[in-house]
Amino acid sequence: MFPNSSNLGRPPFHPKYQQPSNFFKLPFNLSPTLSHQQIIDTQFNCQNVDLPRTLLGGNLSPIPAQSLSYGNGSPIRTSTSPVFRGRKRLSNEQNVPLDVKRQRFHSPHHESTVANQTVPLPDERRYSAPGSVTPPLLHSYYVPDLVRSVPPFREAPFSEPREITLPVAKDELSQQVLNVFQVCQQRTCDLKKKELCRTQLQREIQLIFPQSRLFLVGSSLNGFGTRSSDGDLCLVVKEEPVNQKTEARYILSLVQKHFCTRLSGYIERPQLIPAKVPIVKFRDKVSCVEFDLNVNNIVGIRNTFLLRTYAYLESRVRPLVLVVKKWASHHEINDASRGTLNSYSLVLMVLHYLQTLPEPILPSLQKNYPESFSSSMQLHLVHQAPYTIPPYLSKNGSALGDLLLGFLKYYATEFDWNNKMISVREAKALPRPDGVEWRNKFICVEGQR
Repeated sequence: MFPNSSNLGRPPFHPKYQQPSNFFKLPFNLSPTLSHQQIIDTQFNCQNVDLPRTLLGGNLSPIPAQSLSYGNGSPIRTSTSPVFRGRKRLSNEQNVPLDVKRQRFHSPHHESTVANQTVPLPDERRYSAPGSVTPPLLHSYYVPDLVRSVPPFREAPFSEPREITLPVAKDELSQQVLNVFQVCQQRTCDLKKKELCRTQLQREIQLIFPQSRLFLVGSSLNGFGTRSSDGDLCLVVKEEPVNQKTEARYILSLVQKHFCTRLSGYIERPQLIPAKVPIVKFRDKVSCVEFDLNVNNIVGIRNTFLLRTYAYLESRVRPLVLVVKKWASHHEINDASRGTLNSYSLVLMVLHYLQTLPEPILPSLQKNYPESFSSSMQLHLVHQAPYTIPPYLSKNGSALGDLLLGFLKYYATEFDWNNKMISVREAKALPRPDGVEWRNKFICVEGQR
């Protein structure tokens, strides 16, 4: 997908450490007798896009793009203008090029880089300061018990696992699904902006935890991202689990303080959220992307590449998942903070449906390729899984429109919510567990592990 993209989603590592309107206005209790014609006239809603006229008219207007330079001035295509809303700069700095401003993010001395090039860790730790004067050494926090060497990723291509040709739409609803997907799917420029921020944030965080590494995870990398998707980051300080209530919060408090004191010109509103899995929420002023950063959520890294493999296994998977996410968001049932479904659960629901059709469209990857998705696989090898799995050839030729209606019908009228749990791992519905954590839960989705 990108030239020289072996680092995308993977942090650089020093050579001496390297090892060999209405949008689908359908009630959730959809009647099984609902026909295509009842759906065809529905309208789509995508953020910042006039989808009803665009899609129903079949005329996709190109999204205006502009060139944005980072690092050495190499252009990065972006569809929105980066807005600096920090403190007012001095008049003599107002015309400083954006790439010079961005270099201050990590050091005034370090050579500029672009998002998809290898950036070796400098031998000497450098500190951000305007001008060419070498700044004094600042105190950095060091926690010996938490900082341990994390093996790097082995070099491997990190482009799309395989070329995917979108399915041909033979009816109007299927064409609308494809239109929504093409308008709302995450662009290459969106991913590059997030990867650039991850690369530079890692340099800063390594001033505190020298052997740590920062991973881009979640929808930005699993193939199901949209143009409005936030960035999810996982900071790995050691391969062993950390206590999320104590160690993780302490590590994130140091990161938050570092962001506030040294990166306030580039990082906006860093907040420590003491949830079950604590995170630091912040906004990158240059890319205008919102980020959530957690610590040692290793399962999230593994799941990112598991879902990425499913995403590129069959051409109908990504369009169907994205449209279901947009439909759920429009009906305000895609917000875990309000007690509804998060995007991860919605993705698993679509995958499970495609696995349980009379003629399945997807298999269970964990059952068919257990060695590629083993929880014991070393972390620096998990990114290789999408490249080792061959495409799945299904005999099911259903159109996207039929699959969308079938998804709604399956969960509205067929699935036994009282007694069953959704399982992608087993590619079938499992008996609902009796544990305390499952009580008073109407929808049970088995998380991947």
